[in-house]
Amino acid sequence: MTAFSSRIPAMDVLRGCAVMGILWMNIAAFALPEQAYFSPAAVGPLSEGDVAFWTVGFLFADGKMRALFSMLFGASMLLLIDKEEMAGRDGRRTQMIRAAWLFIFGLAHYLLLWWGDILMIYALVGLAALLFIRREPLSLVKWAFLFFLLHFLICASFIGMLCAWGHAAGNGAAPHVSAGFADFIASLSGPAHPAVRSEITTYRGGYGAILVHHIALFGGQWPTTLPFATFDTLGFMLLGMAMLKGGFLTGRWPSDQYRRTARHCFLIGLIPMAALAWWVIASGFAALATLGTVLAWSFPFRIPLAVGWAALILWPFTRFSGSAFMARIAAVGRMALSNYLGTSLVMCAIFYGWGLGLFGHVPHKSLPLFVIAAWAVMLIWSPLWQRRFALGPAEWLWRSLSHGQTQKIRNSD
Repeated sequence: MTAFSSRIPAMDVLRGCAVMGILWMNIAAFALPEQAYFSPAAVGPLSEGDVAFWTVGFLFADGKMRALFSMLFGASMLLLIDKEEMAGRDGRRTQMIRAAWLFIFGLAHYLLLWWGDILMIYALVGLAALLFIRREPLSLVKWAFLFFLLHFLICASFIGMLCAWGHAAGNGAAPHVSAGFADFIASLSGPAHPAVRSEITTYRGGYGAILVHHIALFGGQWPTTLPFATFDTLGFMLLGMAMLKGGFLTGRWPSDQYRRTARHCFLIGLIPMAALAWWVIASGFAALATLGTVLAWSFPFRIPLAVGWAALILWPFTRFSGSAFMARIAAVGRMALSNYLGTSLVMCAIFYGWGLGLFGHVPHKSLPLFVIAAWAVMLIWSPLWQRRFALGPAEWLWRSLSHGQTQKIRNSD
């Protein structure tokens, strides 16, 4: 995050929209068992409202908001490094120190609050992105698409292995192979499966049980997720660097050019995404169809949709950048880390057993109510905080630890 004097308003607005949009895709993971993040059928029969919620999230939020946030993270790295080097300091070293503290923030977030943390991924992948900061925009785009291809191949290979497992299980394989596959499928789509019931029991319990569960997850599950999150994140970071160097993310393009870009990107990405959504729904949210679609088959279309979202947001920004509403969204973006962590704190307090204990009780169709309420809180508290303080609380702590000294926080200082 850059200083106020060097901030780019367009990127603040984009970041504000991204951190709010991420909540739409994450709310099911706060309120329901992990399996429901991939398949809504994992928690029981679905109403039309439940299906509609999943469809909207799949088409417009899932993967796109995190991609947008990743692009902005990559662009912000360049801004920070340039600022540090103009001041005569080592920009790469500063970024590495910030990444180390960000990893610690993410680890605390993961263990103490929520298993869906992205900060640790950003900290690690951001270090790899440092290798590309001097490249020209076209080179950055080429490398980004190479990493996108690697990500797709990893995910597609994983789904392919599952399909091969299922084919073997259905064609006279050994009993333990068939039983293992049946149990795996049931764990993805069976609300009565022991894994689903165990997770509900854990998150409806006390804080100690949840903490122990998160420690176990970090030691076992978290490392296995890295291959599925590393290359796409790196690709979007590099794409964000290219978009910054090309002036796209700074809001300097003509308004009509952003409009045309958004239209083209949504036409390219949304039509096949809608076809995939129809296929999953028509299959009755069959486990492999749903997992494969969410994890692999939809990925190529997330790329144009992420760029399309950036263009769609910047289109009105170029026309109404001075409006009060844009100022509120920018305030949310200037405090993106505080809002991201604060959202986890509030949502865990609502859904986990140490709070209101609503975990597993709220159907998909009701989850947007929590999202919209959280958006309203972000849009209200962020500008109020910034009337008095120059930095959000998490941003202030991150910067102070990274620089080894207390940073100015009050606007009046």
